[in-house]
Amino acid sequence: MRALIGRRAAITGAAALAAGAALPAGAQARRRLRFAAVFSDQDIRAEAMRGFATDLQGEFEVELHLNASLFRQGTELVALQRGNLEMANIAPQDFSRQIPAWSVMTSAYLFRDADHMRKVFAGDVGADFKKMVRDQLNVQILGPLYFGTRHVNLKPRKRIATPADMAGMKLRMPPGEAWQFLGEALGANPTPVAFAELYTALQTGAVDGQDNPLPTSRTMRFYEVTTQFVLTSHLVAYDLLSVSARFWDGLAPAQQQALQAAADKAIDLSTRRHLEQEQEMVTFFRGQGLEVYAPNVDAFRAEAQRRYLASSLSQSWPRGILERINAVR
Repeated sequence: MRALIGRRAAITGAAALAAGAALPAGAQARRRLRFAAVFSDQDIRAEAMRGFATDLQGEFEVELHLNASLFRQGTELVALQRGNLEMANIAPQDFSRQIPAWSVMTSAYLFRDADHMRKVFAGDVGADFKKMVRDQLNVQILGPLYFGTRHVNLKPRKRIATPADMAGMKLRMPPGEAWQFLGEALGANPTPVAFAELYTALQTGAVDGQDNPLPTSRTMRFYEVTTQFVLTSHLVAYDLLSVSARFWDGLAPAQQQALQAAADKAIDLSTRRHLEQEQEMVTFFRGQGLEVYAPNVDAFRAEAQRRYLASSLSQSWPRGILERINAVR
């Protein structure tokens, strides 16, 4: 009897070991992956990141922390650097605070459109800038997450044709030198306001306007407290899906490949959906009673480029970088 029990125990133990060996490698070493972003759970990017989490559910335990619920806007990068966060949606302006050369990637009228931006980051220029971030900040960039082309959205009814018409306008811009200079390059008086506080700031008149892509302005309902959209098209808006290098280096090659593939898929979905939605926004906002029109974009472009090239910001740009970016087709 003892021999029989022993044989049964041995068979049971062997079966358990075999079952464990049969489990996918990811199931045995599922990594916690917290993602932080300031965009809302209704944003197209949230939809893309929910797909990202689904694609990785066999390898990672993905937690999505949206609406700035885990870290305030502008603090996510430091959290990655300190190892307090695994992954975040980082604005290029945040990189430029620590790496001055990155300010070129925040400048107005740099990219022609979303496809041009994607090709730049997929090529040699993108590789150089990703390496700066990796070497100097210990952060791994997975790719640029497009969320529309930025336009000016104002509460006053003043008609805007050139940058001169923006004089005295308190235009909300996120904190940081690069963001503030962008507001100046548009001819406005830039005023730092946290994204989560922007609706109230517009409602109370603390600021006269804001700049965001049209889909974001609809999601956040800024049209409820403004009167017009001026289609300046001054910035192809994107953030960088980024992970802590410490976290990235701790992954197996197969896990790194899965993470990159899921990020690429999320980036493609976000780009496609935003481009589709941007076409619908003009009709929607006009239906809400707002004016939507294009100013003299050439005048805005000329003034913005003049200000950038005359500023100290451009002194930190790599030599010939504008020519290299313009050459990408």
